[in-house]
This record gives sequence, C-alpha cells and structure tokens, in this order.
Amino acid sequence: MAAKKLRRARLSQELCERLSRHQITTCQDFLCLSLLELMKVTGQSYYDVQKLLCKVSRACAPKMQTAYEMKLRKSVNPSSAFLSTTLHSLDKVLHGGVPCGSLTEITSPPGCGKTQFCVMVSVLATLPVSMGGLDGAVIYIDTESAFSAERLIEIAGNRFPAYFDSDEKLFCMTRSIHLYRELTCGSVLKRIMSLEEEIISKKVKLIIIDSVASVVRKEFDTKLQGNLAERSNFLARGASVLKYLAEEFSIPV
Repeated sequence: MAAKKLRRARLSQELCERLSRHQITTCQDFLCLSLLELMKVTGQSYYDVQKLLCKVSRACAPKMQTAYEMKLRKSVNPSSAFLSTTLHSLDKVLHGGVPCGSLTEITSPPGCGKTQFCVMVSVLATLPVSMGGLDGAVIYIDTESAFSAERLIEIAGNRFPAYFDSDEKLFCMTRSIHLYRELTCGSVLKRIMSLEEEIISKKVKLIIIDSVASVVRKEFDTKLQGNLAERSNFLARGASVLKYLAEEFSIPV
C-alpha cells in the first residue's frame, strides 16, 4: 500500500504539488526520506514533519481485519467477490470466477487463446451487474500489439446478441475499454505505477496485462550475468503495485 498516491493520504493540495516538484508522489517516496530531507522539501518544522510522517504512515498502513470479517464480507454478497467468466466449468474450478481483490495469472503454451480470453473478460467487465458483469471500465495493457478492436466487437456481438443489439451499445462498450500499448518493461512499470488516479476517475473495474511474459522474454536473457536479478526486481515491483491496486479497489487484475 506504499504505492498509494500522496493526494489520497489527505495532504493539502499545495503540499502535494510542492512534493511533486521533487518527484515525491507516493507514500513510499515520502516515507523513504529522512526527517531532515522532509523538512527541506516541505519547508516545515521538525514537529510538523513528524505529524506528516504519522499521517502518511496511517494512510498507507493495511487496515486490520479479522478472519471472521473477511468471511462475512464475502458471504454477504458472494457474487461481488468474483467476475464470472460465463464458462461454467472454469467458474466451478475458480470457485465462482476471476477473484476480485487479487491477482490472477493465466499461463499456457502460445496460441491457446490467452488473448482471446482476456478480450472476452474485458467485455464481461463492462456488462451490468444484473448480467454478471462489473458495470465498469477496463484498463488493458497490450505488450504484444495483439489486441484487436474488431475481435472485441465480434466477441461482444456473438456472446451477448440480445444486449449488444445496436451500434450505440457496442460503441459505449468500446469506449469503456482503455487500451495502452507498452512494449518495454520500463514503460509497463511506469504505466502500472500511474494507474491509481485513473482507476478512480474512470471507474475502472478490471486491469489486464497481456502479457508480462512477453516483455520479460524480450529484455532479459537469464544466461547473462545480472539479468536474473534485474528480472526478479521488475517482476516483484510490478506485482507489488498490482496487488495493492487489486486490494485497495477490490478489482480483479
């Protein structure tokens, strides 16, 4: 949760803008600085900086909850804990569908339909809750230039012809899916770390990265010295931010 933006830690806008000029935008950026460094960049006293540290620490600290509270929250509305894939056998294996609030990794040999599955799930997330959807927007990060808008419309029309019975509905659905083509590990990580405010402003209910393995294979040859450590660092940082986003906003990633 250290990836939380300082704006959401209830600091003043003026202070956030001042910190931003020093590339301090997240709780982690703020908490990694010493008291003297914070006094310098904020222009505040030792006592005031200590109060800021407490405020930011509380804002990004995970909220305590009991096992009973977790179970109760899911049992009150079990459908909200999953995004159904509409594939009965798969939903059964997944105990309800793609889980909200956590990361789901899809793996298979090339050509087995991972991208098609991701496109289908994108359509499902835009559907109304009454139809098993999440009634929200989707952020789709495409690292292989494999996403096809034509295929998206075709899947929507074929799977749900009664709902997508007009060009207007198809148009609204396509406007809810925000596509980013990021072809390097650096650009993928940068995009992931900038998603928090976009999730809020666009009411995003699903994040898809298709695929992490693609950019990792292109950039890291594990036979070369040091590459294994760099790859592990990239994957750990990316997974940490995505896990935070999934848990903070209770969305499937």
